[in-house]
Amino acid sequence: MQRVVQALGLLGAVVALEFGFETLLPDAAWRQLALFAMVNVIAALSLNVINGMAGQFSIGHAGFVGIGAYTGAIVAGHLHQQLGGGEPLFGDSFLVMPAALLASGLVAALFGLIVGLPSLRLRGDYLAIVTLGFAEIFRLTIATATTGGADQGTVGRLLGALGGPIGYAGPDDTGVPQYAGPFWIFGAVVVATLIAWRLKFSGWGRALRALREDEIASAAVGVDPTRYKVTSFVISAAGGGIAGALLASMRDGNPTVQPDQFTFSYSFDAITMVILGGSGSVTGSIVGGVLVTFTVKLIEQLQGLDSVLALKAAYPALDLNALRMVIYAAILIGLMILRPGGLFGERELFDRRWARKKRPPAGPAEPIPATTGAEAAGRAGGAPPEGQPPGTALEREAKPAGRELE
Repeated sequence: MQRVVQALGLLGAVVALEFGFETLLPDAAWRQLALFAMVNVIAALSLNVINGMAGQFSIGHAGFVGIGAYTGAIVAGHLHQQLGGGEPLFGDSFLVMPAALLASGLVAALFGLIVGLPSLRLRGDYLAIVTLGFAEIFRLTIATATTGGADQGTVGRLLGALGGPIGYAGPDDTGVPQYAGPFWIFGAVVVATLIAWRLKFSGWGRALRALREDEIASAAVGVDPTRYKVTSFVISAAGGGIAGALLASMRDGNPTVQPDQFTFSYSFDAITMVILGGSGSVTGSIVGGVLVTFTVKLIEQLQGLDSVLALKAAYPALDLNALRMVIYAAILIGLMILRPGGLFGERELFDRRWARKKRPPAGPAEPIPATTGAEAAGRAGGAPPEGQPPGTALEREAKPAGRELE
């Protein structure tokens, strides 16, 4: 009953956000930033499965997010046309968004399986190079596609329909319909958090952490490294695809999906979110995603201060954009020096095992050596109890350990 009440409370909260978000944040720029932060949280939670729990080092997560973004934009755009076009309505989103999220997750999971099967036999830097190469191949294939050519072949025409470097703006080039409002994005964060939490504290999650600590020892006790790592890679890719679909249809966002959105810098930001919050920590990924997103925006806002503008006027050659990245890197270095394991390490912010203080359970009765009647009489200075011959063991009652004060 308590779980039903909690589920209804969360559902009511996301519905209230859908209709009251503009009142809560009147500025469209801040609404966009808040929704973008939540999309980054989903990307960080999915990456945490392979990088944090399984201990592998994938730096091509932007590729799976991009695959999900293009897939979700195509599905949402065509369904929007089937519904008659016009302004995206909240009621129509229940027809569009489930199909877009499902298609994005499945397509990204398929590519995750294709990449994961051969590459997860590698470790460390080699796996990182393979995943980075996959993400760059995906981005450059779309960015260099020729649009409008007559003799391109089937594959060329399909790639050209994605818009090339200009980006994909829907089937009629009027923009991807923005159905993903606070209800879908915040709701997806709740669902992704619950799945990640259950996965971490399940037998599957414990097997992943065992592989991370010692793969040889885990394999010796029956854990199949290839099966667990490939499956976790597919789950991580599916989560990245869902994050991409939400990004493509995000309200107040960019209605065009462009390949330059999914460069290595996006993968680097996702890795930073996971490591900063704590590798393997679910709540750490959430805090890291929000912190990294808002830190970058805060540094951008500081560039508009009068003192910073005066500094730029005095030194025209000063590149404030480069300085922003220097400040961002300095903040990350400082946090890594102060908290090398991340803000939470592998712990959780709401870990009930540490929050509850239980009374230590009563231990078993302590073994007490038998005492004969003669020994008891000798200690008491008298004769053995009547009716018992010398040498008979006396029964002694002993309380269990930890119960002496009762």
